[in-house]
Amino acid sequence: MANEDENHESVLLDRVDREILAELTRDGRMSVTQVADNVHISRAHAYARINRLTQEGVLTKFTAVVDPVKSGRRSSAYVTLKCKQHSWRELREELRKVPEIEHIALVGGDFDVILLVRGIDNSDLRRIVFDQLQSMPGVIGTQTFLVFEDLDTR
Repeated sequence: MANEDENHESVLLDRVDREILAELTRDGRMSVTQVADNVHISRAHAYARINRLTQEGVLTKFTAVVDPVKSGRRSSAYVTLKCKQHSWRELREELRKVPEIEHIALVGGDFDVILLVRGIDNSDLRRIVFDQLQSMPGVIGTQTFLVFEDLDTR
């Protein structure tokens, strides 16, 4: 998650940039040569584009996508938090320390934060929500939505 103090200006992307991003989103381990072949540009051009996209912060990291069920995290939930006003910066840092939280988003609406939490089982989710999240300074309340099926669209 980006730091809110970072520059959030949009970077102008053309068709080739978008195609490169689509290829790397499908397979972050794809070689530069394979990206170049798939996008129909030279390897040197693909390398320069990927380097520029990385330097400009469009590509922020290359990572593996793990199947939560196969990796032993059989229970998932979206957990919403209502927070005290002005507690976001401190709360954000505490939430980052919880390894079972896969995604954190500050949102507008009936709640302030939504989290994707993955646990070993429902007892583990209960522990995370009741023992960790609800006890964090700045958290006023939580609501938990169990996930019955995940579909990764990346």
